[in-house]
Amino acid sequence: MKKTERATSNAYRELLLQQTPMIDVRAPVEFAKGALPSAINLPFINDEERRLIGICYKEKGQQAAINLGHELVNGETKKTRVKAWQQFLEQHPNAVLYCARGGLRSQLSQQWLADAGIKCPRIEGGYKSLRTFVLQYLGDTCAAQNFTLLSGMTGTGKTDIIKTLNNSIDLEGHANHKGSSFGRALTEQPTQIDFENNLTLALLGVREKHPGQRIILEDESRNIGVRHLPEVVNLAMAASGMVVIDLPIEERIEKLWQEYVVERYAETIAYYQGHHEISGEQAFSDYLIDSLLRVKKRLGGQRTKEILALMEAAIECQHSDSFRSHRHWLRAITEDYYDPMYLYQLDKRKDRVVFRGDQQSVTEWLQENT
Repeated sequence: MKKTERATSNAYRELLLQQTPMIDVRAPVEFAKGALPSAINLPFINDEERRLIGICYKEKGQQAAINLGHELVNGETKKTRVKAWQQFLEQHPNAVLYCARGGLRSQLSQQWLADAGIKCPRIEGGYKSLRTFVLQYLGDTCAAQNFTLLSGMTGTGKTDIIKTLNNSIDLEGHANHKGSSFGRALTEQPTQIDFENNLTLALLGVREKHPGQRIILEDESRNIGVRHLPEVVNLAMAASGMVVIDLPIEERIEKLWQEYVVERYAETIAYYQGHHEISGEQAFSDYLIDSLLRVKKRLGGQRTKEILALMEAAIECQHSDSFRSHRHWLRAITEDYYDPMYLYQLDKRKDRVVFRGDQQSVTEWLQENT
């Protein structure tokens, strides 16, 4: 895109596809609610300044609010903010800038940069127009795109296969959650808006690189942790064909043990190292117990109590038996909770299954038929 004064609406697709660096001059509180992955927040006004200007606008009108803005962002404050934009543009000369709606903040930011001898395009319509484009593209794509869902019982390695395929999107990765009660990550999930934005950009990228191919998604329920799939995605997935992985329970338990116990323990210890309020050992124990209690209602009080006893016994001896005892409660919850729930759901959708087999045959089928 040429460096004109504006990046017009018909350039939105190009900007997003090329992951063009963006300066988001909205206040931090606005940025935190949702932004684009290629954007950095270098605000024109901070949260407190925005609050004061908002009060002034309501009480005294637009011009008074503009005058207050000039008073608040002046002198050294103004120089510091222009310098931050300038430094980013030196590192990313193709960057563009935007505010909420392409209004006064982005116009003044652009003008102040121009006064410093720097030209930077601003996005017409600002973040609102970018977000509108994202939602429209997501809806249009789901209306026209054929998906293939990769399904299988817990522990069949669906995500592992997803990551090996070029025409796939890792929904759990974008949601930062593995999709089960034990799937919470150590770090926070993205905001709902960020999840939707990133998912849409992933769709845009895959369709650009692999036009005409089916996109492969993991068979997910609408909710992935506290994030939810947009309704248009959910409806498209509900009409898509399914490929099912079959894997012996011994192999599935081994994979779950490695992922939810061995790897999670190591990650937790590393994450909490140096924290004084809670130890990694305690955090790991809390994570396991809390994850089990989240499914207590469906599992039943008595069975939950029995599995909790197995879990607490495993935690007690995990360093003396190299975590082996954790396999006991993993097998119990898999056989008593996850497998029956999956089989019930699969039976209702069995007419949509187009292929099933082991990991290798499923991978080969997806490579040849999507």
